[in-house]
Amino acid sequence: MVREFELPDVGEGVAEGELISWVVEEGDEVSEDQPVAEVETDKALVDVPAPVDGTVRELRYEEGDVIPVGEVFVTFDVAGETEPEPGVADAPDTGETSTEAAHEPADAAGSPGATGGEIDEVATPEDRVFAPPRVRRLAREAGIDLSRLEGSGPGGRITAGDVRAAADDGPTAVEQDVQAETEATDSGETDAPDAAVDSSGTEPSATAAGSVGGASSSDAADDRPVQVDAADRDRTLAAPATRRIAREEGIEIDAVPATEERDGEAFVTPEAVREYADTQRRAQDADREALEAGEPVSTGTAFAEGERERREPFRGVRKRISEAMVESKSSAPHVTHHDEVDVTELVETRERLKPRAEEQGIRLTYLPFIMKAVAAALSEFPEMNAVIDEANEEIVYRDYYNVGVATATDVGLMVPVVEDVDRKGLLQLSSEMNELVEKARERSIAPGELQGSTFTVTNVGGIGGEYATPILNYPESGILAIGEIKRKPRVVERDGEESIEPRSVMTLSLSFDHRLIDGAIGARFTNAVMEYLENPDLLLLE
Repeated sequence: MVREFELPDVGEGVAEGELISWVVEEGDEVSEDQPVAEVETDKALVDVPAPVDGTVRELRYEEGDVIPVGEVFVTFDVAGETEPEPGVADAPDTGETSTEAAHEPADAAGSPGATGGEIDEVATPEDRVFAPPRVRRLAREAGIDLSRLEGSGPGGRITAGDVRAAADDGPTAVEQDVQAETEATDSGETDAPDAAVDSSGTEPSATAAGSVGGASSSDAADDRPVQVDAADRDRTLAAPATRRIAREEGIEIDAVPATEERDGEAFVTPEAVREYADTQRRAQDADREALEAGEPVSTGTAFAEGERERREPFRGVRKRISEAMVESKSSAPHVTHHDEVDVTELVETRERLKPRAEEQGIRLTYLPFIMKAVAAALSEFPEMNAVIDEANEEIVYRDYYNVGVATATDVGLMVPVVEDVDRKGLLQLSSEMNELVEKARERSIAPGELQGSTFTVTNVGGIGGEYATPILNYPESGILAIGEIKRKPRVVERDGEESIEPRSVMTLSLSFDHRLIDGAIGARFTNAVMEYLENPDLLLLE
């Protein structure tokens, strides 16, 4: 029996995920909870496990595709389940099996994906609706319940025409194109059909910097190769074979000029990919020959893609970071208070405790001390641990202290959260923090471990920084940036006498929400943190 598996909700508030890689291939045997794919959301990289024991039947998306939550992205032949006797119907002569009948003979009416197969005993459940993502989107926009439609496409697949018919309206030209593409894919065709440029299609750029006299790509009289402007799209429709050609040519398919549209989105043909790749190669060859001949080479933006520029999709964690920064700066008026603290005794205390921590397999850094100092200061200044509930126009004071630790990863800044800092000892804090930071950098951290912080600490000193103006981890009211500890001369008083000595000095930069916290409160909170760091023995009382 075929089981369709929809992309699950892999984190709170996540609406879609980018397919980073398939861990399995079609035909592989899998067991329940075995990872089948790696999906990147705007919060983390997660493994998506198989829901059943069975055989991978069809992988419906390619690596790099963005999949909406709830879309079917892989199907399984469920092991140990008997196929019910389906009705027999003639399959259309497409020359190949449909997508649903992949790996099965076209006339195998008893196979799960055979065209015309019907199950009389039970009604088709909702998760057995066969419709490509574009048709599903069209149905959502039209308010059509796909589970109530009877598909007219191969294998019972629902087409754009079926959706429009249900909406009591005839299909538009664009929707007919979607239906034609869907049926072509279902019939196993690897290349998109040739078509003239529609009046609504996107024409490729006719000129580019460096081209001679603004010549178009169709000018046969000009011997010099014409540069074609690279497109700049976030999404491109193309047949699987077309994407394979782009990969083989080393071309980013989103950069290929599109001559057609499908469902309002750019559609790229194999010919367009080959022409674009050939144009880039000829331009490189011409520049190379010009250099060898001592001729000037054209400059500007008309160079081979990847030679001097690189483009990546702006999505996933990086996009979520951007959105969070914009929200924070536009919502909360930021103020940053700077100060320095003498941490000579803290440095000595850590040096004494490091060997004891290492005996228990724990790497002791300064951050656990700072987190304890922050929690102690937050209990004295509850405004710093509060948040504004704008919807209800209330100030919410939290009596728990969950500290986020800003962590640099290869995809951007992530903030794992250590809960109940005030209730834990230094070694426990150190162990939990180290584990969370490592998981964040490996992209294996759970979405729940990145939520619930009441205050954030960020270590800018790890890369040699001193002062900063950190942006709030909104809606939190405060964030503390820790600078590098440096040896500096300081005036020290002993027995009534002053002397200048080298001391270990750390810089602090506290940003806070000025709607809730006055400058005096921010400065006093910083002074409280400094007192605990100057006298680490006080942390034993916390």
